[in-house]
Amino acid sequence: MKAMPVVQPPRGTWVQTERAAHEAWATLIDQSPQAAKIMHILTARIEDHNAVVVSQDTLAKLAKASRRTVQRALTVLRDGNWIDIRQIGPNGTVNAYVINDRVAWADRRDNLRLSIFSATVIADAEEQPDRDQLNSLPSLHRLPALFDGEAQLPSGTGLPPISQPFFDGLEPDLPATGRKD
Repeated sequence: MKAMPVVQPPRGTWVQTERAAHEAWATLIDQSPQAAKIMHILTARIEDHNAVVVSQDTLAKLAKASRRTVQRALTVLRDGNWIDIRQIGPNGTVNAYVINDRVAWADRRDNLRLSIFSATVIADAEEQPDRDQLNSLPSLHRLPALFDGEAQLPSGTGLPPISQPFFDGLEPDLPATGRKD
């Protein structure tokens, strides 16, 4: 048996729920324990936008269940208005699962209107076609970094009036990345 993939924890350490959602969740446990379990797995991974992108195979690994069990649980959650499912790709096995923001959310309540459509993406190395080469892939192109003593200077003509270009010698010092190469 292979080790479970390392899943990065969400940036924050909490999600918010309403008491009524907990009462409904308790009923969901009686109706479909696997659906309630999948709901917890997804909710634990949402961030500001209440969506998680994950394959059904990876979700099955996380739930320690078969993919068919996960599919049935997702149908229960969708039909019960717990989640919305947005298909990614042609075959429907990778989806964005958007948690109903009346159940749980991970941002300020007044930002809920922004909940569609950024997502946390969970990608299992086992599902990648180049999985045998992942450790030997070349690094992605990196943006140039400043060397000691260099400064970032804006360039270009600026926006049309009322904006104006910077005065010579008074260009702002742009923030640095803080990274030394």
